[in-house]
Formats: sequence, structure tokens, C-alpha cells
Amino acid sequence: MPETASTAVINDNEAIGENGIESTKLLGLSEAMAAERLEEDGYNELPMPDQRGFLRILFEILRQPMFALLLGGGIVYLLLGDRTEAIMLLLFACFSVIITIVQESRSEHVLEALRNLASPRALVIRDGKRVHIAGREVVRDDLIVISEGDRVAADATLLMVQDLLLDESLLTGEAMPVRKLTQDAIVKSEYQRVVPKPGGEDLPYVFAGTLVVRGTGQALVHATGIRSEMGKIGRSLGSIETEQPGLQLQIQSFVRNFAIIGAFVGTLTVLLFGLLRGSWLEAMLSGIALGMSLLPEEFPLVLAVFMAMGAWRISQARVLTRRASAIETLGATTVLCTDKTGTLTENRMTVVSIVNEDARWDQDGQPTVSDKSKETLEIALLACPSIPTDSMDLAIHALAEAQIGSNDASFTKRTLIRAYGLRPDLFAVANIMTSEGDENGTAYAKGALEAVAELCQLSPERLDSIRKQVDALGLDGIRVLGVAKAIVLNATQEHDLPETPRGLNFEYAGLIGFADPIRANVPAAVTECRSAGIRIVMITGDYPATAHAIGLKAGLDATDVLTGDDIEALSDDDLALRVKSTSIFARIQPNQKLRIVQSLKANGEIVAMTGDGVNDAPAIKAAHIGIAMGGRGTDVAREASAIVLLDDDFNSIVKTIRLGRRIYDNLRKAIEYIIAVHIPIAGLALLPLLLGLPLILTPIHIAFLEMVIDPACSVVFEAEQEEEDVMHRPPRDPASPLILPKRILWAALQGFLVLAILSGVFIGAARMGLPAPDLRALVFTSLVLMNMGLILVNRSFKASLSRAFWQPNLSLWTLFGSVIALLATAVYFPPAQLLFHFDKLHWDDLGVCIFASFLSVLLLEAIKSLWFKDSDKKTNLRLQ
Repeated sequence: MPETASTAVINDNEAIGENGIESTKLLGLSEAMAAERLEEDGYNELPMPDQRGFLRILFEILRQPMFALLLGGGIVYLLLGDRTEAIMLLLFACFSVIITIVQESRSEHVLEALRNLASPRALVIRDGKRVHIAGREVVRDDLIVISEGDRVAADATLLMVQDLLLDESLLTGEAMPVRKLTQDAIVKSEYQRVVPKPGGEDLPYVFAGTLVVRGTGQALVHATGIRSEMGKIGRSLGSIETEQPGLQLQIQSFVRNFAIIGAFVGTLTVLLFGLLRGSWLEAMLSGIALGMSLLPEEFPLVLAVFMAMGAWRISQARVLTRRASAIETLGATTVLCTDKTGTLTENRMTVVSIVNEDARWDQDGQPTVSDKSKETLEIALLACPSIPTDSMDLAIHALAEAQIGSNDASFTKRTLIRAYGLRPDLFAVANIMTSEGDENGTAYAKGALEAVAELCQLSPERLDSIRKQVDALGLDGIRVLGVAKAIVLNATQEHDLPETPRGLNFEYAGLIGFADPIRANVPAAVTECRSAGIRIVMITGDYPATAHAIGLKAGLDATDVLTGDDIEALSDDDLALRVKSTSIFARIQPNQKLRIVQSLKANGEIVAMTGDGVNDAPAIKAAHIGIAMGGRGTDVAREASAIVLLDDDFNSIVKTIRLGRRIYDNLRKAIEYIIAVHIPIAGLALLPLLLGLPLILTPIHIAFLEMVIDPACSVVFEAEQEEEDVMHRPPRDPASPLILPKRILWAALQGFLVLAILSGVFIGAARMGLPAPDLRALVFTSLVLMNMGLILVNRSFKASLSRAFWQPNLSLWTLFGSVIALLATAVYFPPAQLLFHFDKLHWDDLGVCIFASFLSVLLLEAIKSLWFKDSDKKTNLRLQ
């Protein structure tokens, strides 16, 4: 019988022992078996109906006004009897469609790759090893490991649980978490059993898409993809968000305004041409040419390509952009709130100190741990999972293995009865274990000093004494955990055990000190952020002394440290005042992170916030840009974020800000170029009508120019390197438009200056009596060369032409080479001359074209240096 979403198949090689503890010995699937099941069942994902295939992209292109104008021009040519021109225009239309399809498909492929990166992760056991894989690669019979903050990757049967609670509201609508238990036993023969619906208490099943609220577990997958409960409901778990509301509104406004102007001027041109010259078909050609010249159909394409390619470029820096609108906000960030562990530091913990009431061991100078310190170390070890994944647990295991002996022996001679996970109200974990033949057991706990002190009910005097030890360690940047143990009577009677560790009588056993070296690239990255007008704020749960020491090493402003207790005592107004000058926050609770973010936002700051845990999600979501840790972060944090650091490296955030500013700069350059280049094209379409001269530009010429403009703005400018001062400018005002009025004027000035030079060439050559085909070839060649000059001028806002000219950009030189080859063909190849109504361009006329293009570039470069001089001064003043 084939397996369905409601049926679990348990095979005879998956038997487990009492309470599921022996399931840790399961090796899981082999990679070969997993590959076979993936081939049989397909990926663990639901269909994505919003994907744009070839036909959908083609249909969207055919609906564009530019294609309608090209088609209209072809019809007019047919009516005039110019079949060759009509066919040529149709070929140009097809070529334009091909270019657009290639660019759009490229964007779709990039987005698909990013969707794959954004797929929820899963921790599975394969070949006896724990490995992280994409959630879509989980297969039937995989052994998955789940823990607090994870989204369950597939429907599965629990084999082992430790204090496991799940939020199944995504499937049931019920907000209350449900407790999960394993079965008492699984029959050792293959059979089928109907799996109940989600939502029941004390059931041994977990379902795809549900959230682990507390605890850990291991489970055997029985349904993936469309066969899961989620698949039956047919809801998508989420994908890359590609819309950019702010930019799209501005782009739509640009297109709408240009389209209105184009429609008005085009209609007026047809009427005037027809009335003054009497040739209505030629009037329609002139109107179509003018409409094509004014229609900014490149704007939406440029935005789509830049955002998709921008997200891809950012992913190359090991950063995933889950919401492409974050690219827009990156350049405006004024405050970057970051965690300490694993972001500023390497998250490579080493136990460097063990402190007891009457003994102390330090790694430096004491290679062997004393007996008293070994007792503290073993308590810490037994409070860890037997298979560690957390960096601190790994460090404890490593030292215990070296100083005590086999860690396996410590765990195998004891039986785990109950595990208490980390709770929002108690930052400590505990394991209750028993030895063979003993009904009584021992509880081993470790956690933040305050939590351990609460469990041990330490007197204020004793707690103050221990805090002094913690502060002394913190001065060296050492992070500290407290450890404790308790005797548990009748520990095997699990139903009699307290719900939380608070119900046990713990005795304080000492402190474990960890060193986590700061990342080598962090000080330079902090300096770079400061030069970019971005303040770095460190928010950590560590002690003030430790936070201060790390802050100094990282290059932060460490003059003031605000603690969680300080924040509790402050009103919202007072906190908003304090966060203006405080860059280090220590002993911070999750809800206090949210208050810090809200206070910074109240001060008008644009806030980026990093986080990795379930409790960080509200602060991440409240920030303008939420940044989740991809390596150690939970799925909840990732879902709340706009950006995910795949390597948890602070320097990656800085790289992302740099790339975000580059993308925004290049988008502006492309838009300015589009505005500038359309002015001379529209002018040349209108000028002959006003002066009574021969038509220069017809739809076939405009189509040729579009083949230059489209790849220039969507490929060449997208590939441009960042400006030298990109990280020496203050953050951009998020309320500012994409193109400031001064820059619109600059773009218009470029266009009108080129038009003025072209008009001089056009009128001068016409008065000299140059025949229409020669005149058309002369002016068109000048326009194409000046178009190339505009690309060079707009490559940089500030760099000189010589520096911008030699800046590497393979796409630029590929485009230039292609344009020159096509232009030479159009001007000098007889069949092409007939199509474009050209005559052979003489060398002296070619010299005029080259001179005119050089003149336009030199004049624009001279004006540019003066035009932006004041803005450079203002930038420097704002950064001082």
C-alpha cells in the first residue's frame, strides 16, 4: 500500500528502547538511501504557483507599450509599401523580446537560487552523523533532530523527547502549545498506523511547519512535501519576497509621467505633421518614433534586474536577502545593533577558568585541572547534552575529555530521566540522571549566574562575593556560566518530578569561564561603519565587565555601559535619551532588546538588528532591517528577518551595507542615464517637424537605439564597482526620492547638452546641402557615439573620466564592441544602408561624429566636477 500523508510506516530496523533513549544510537539513512528516496518522492516542498515561466514572461513583454509601438510602426510601413522596413522592424521587436526574456529569465533563476537558500534548514542524522541540510532535501525515513526555535521540516514520528512543546497554530489555529511524548514502544514489525490530526496533547507526532517552543527531540520522517499535513492544506511556507514598495511607487510615478508626456507630444506631433505636410502615414511614423523615444519602458526592467542581481551579489558575500526591499534600506541604516557571541567574536569557545569557593584553575600556567575543579567540570559536563552542538557545550566536552577521561563513560553509566530546557524566565538548563540500580538521582544545572543563584537560593552576601569573581573574570573578556547540582529522591518516578528546576534543592558548585576571541576583521569593519556614519551598538546577555572588554577590543565607544536592570528602571523617554549616547548594553533580556530598538526608532534612527534566538524575533521584526544568524540562528529568527547571515560574521553585515549602497548608487546612475538619453532621441524626432527638415529618426532607428539602451542600463550599470567614497558618506535619508531634484536637473542637462550639439551638427549639415541619407547617417552615428559617451559620464558620480574609463567592467566593453560593430554594419554594409535609409559615411563626416561625441563628454565632465562640488562639502561636514 503506498504511503499517504496520514499514514506512518514503521520498519523493523527502527525499534527503540524504553522512553526512546536508545534512538540516539540509530545511524539514520545513508546518503545513498536518502538520494533514492529523494528520487522517488521528490523534494520536500510545495508547488510554487508564483514562479514565472517562459510563456508568462513572454506574455508580459507582449503587453508592453513599446512592443505595441513597434508593431504599429510595422503596420504603417506595410501600408506605405515598405515591406523590407516592416520586416526589419519586426526583427528588431523580436530581438528586443529576446533580450528582455534573457534578462527576466536571469532574474528568475537568481530568485530561484535565493529561494533555495531561504528554505528552512533541518538537522538530520545520516550515516550516524548530524548534518545540516536544506529543509527541501529531507526525505521519508530521515531521522531529524529538532530543538527550540526550529520549524519542523516534515511530518514525523517522535522517537525521543526532552521537555518538548510545539506550537501547531499554523495547522490548527490554536495558540496554546501542545506537549509531545514518545510512544511507550514501537512494535518490531512493519505495519501501518493512522496518524491523528495535529493539535492533540501527548501525541508522538510532529508536523511540517510547526514550531518548537521548548525542548528537543528526535523523530522519524513519514511524510514530506505534498504528502504532509501542510501539503494537504496547500499553504506555502514562504518564499523570497521580491517586491520593493518604496522604489516601485517611485518607478511607477516616473513611467506614468513620461507616458503621459509621450502620449501628449506624440499625438500633437501626428496632428501637426499631418496638417502641415499632408502625409498622415508619415505623420503616424513620426508620432510613433517620438512616442518610442519618450516611453521609459526600461524603468521597470532596470528595477527588477537590479534588485534580483543585487540580492544575488549580496548572497556571494554569504548573506541571504529574504526581502529585497532591505536593499533599499541598507544605505539608510544609521544604527547597527549586534550581538557579541559569534558575530563580533568567533564563537569558538574554550574553557579557560574554573572557579570554586576555595579553588581556582586557569588555563594559563595550569595544564592539569585540580580534583576540586574536576568536580565542577563534571557537573557542567552532565548538564550538557551527550551530543553537544552549542559552542559552550562543545568547549566543556573538550576539556572534560582531556582532563577527566571518556565523556561517553560519564553518560553511559547514567540514565537521563528528565531534561529541562532554557526558559524565557530562567536562563539555565538542567538534566536529571540516575545511576544503575539507584532510584534516587542527581540534577545537574548550568546557566547564567542570576538563574543559578535563584536555583540555589543564595544569600545576598554570597551572591555579591560570587559577582566580584565574575566581574574580575569579565575584565579579561571572559564569559561565565554558573553550575550547580541537586539530589533528587525517587527520580525514576518521572510523573512526580517538578515542572521546572525551581522545584529542586540545588547547591552552588562554581563558575566555568570561557574565552571567545574577537574576529580579526571586526575592528576594521567597525571603523568602516563609523566612517559611513553608522553607529555600532552591542547588545549582549553577558556581564558588563565582559561586554566592556569586548567592546574596547572591537573599537566600540565603551564610555558608557547600560545594563538590563538600568533599563528596567528607566521610562521610555529616559531610555530614548540614554540610547543616544550608549553603545554597549549588557545583561539584556529579550523584551529589553525590543525596547532598545523602539527607543532608537523613536529617536529617528534607521535600525538594523541582529539576533539568533526565538526571543530575538520581536526585536528583529521591529527593526527597519532584521538580520538573523544563519549558522546558529533559529528558523523563527530567520522568518522575522529581512537578511540572514549565512556565516554569522559581523564583517558580512558591513559588506552587505557596502553592496546595498553600491546597488542603490548604480540604480540611480541607470535612471539618470535613461532620462538623459531619451531627451536627444525625442528632440531629434521632433526637430525636423519644427524646422521643416527631413526626418532623421523613424521607428527602426529608435529600435536600434533601444538595443543599446536596454543592456546599458540593466547590465552595464548593474555591474559597476562601488564609488570610492561609498563608505565615507552619511546614511541616505530614507524619505528622500530615488532621484533628487538636483540629479534630475543634472540628467536633463546632460540630455539637452547632447541635443544642442546634435542639433548643431544636424542643422549645419542640412544647410550645407547634405542629402537626406548622408544627413541621417551623420546625425544617427553622432547620436550613437554620444550615447556611448553618456554611459561613460554616468559611470561615476565623482571620478574623473580617465579614472572611470579604466575602471574594470567587462559588460561595458562587450557592449561598446557590439554597438560599434552593428553601427559599422548599418552605415557601411549596402543592404543595411537600404534598411536604415543611410548613405555611406565619409571619413570627414565620421570625424565630425567623433569630435561631437568627444566634445559632449568633455563639456559634461567639466560641468560635473562643478555641479557636485557643493554636495561633496556637505557630505564631509555631516560626517565630522
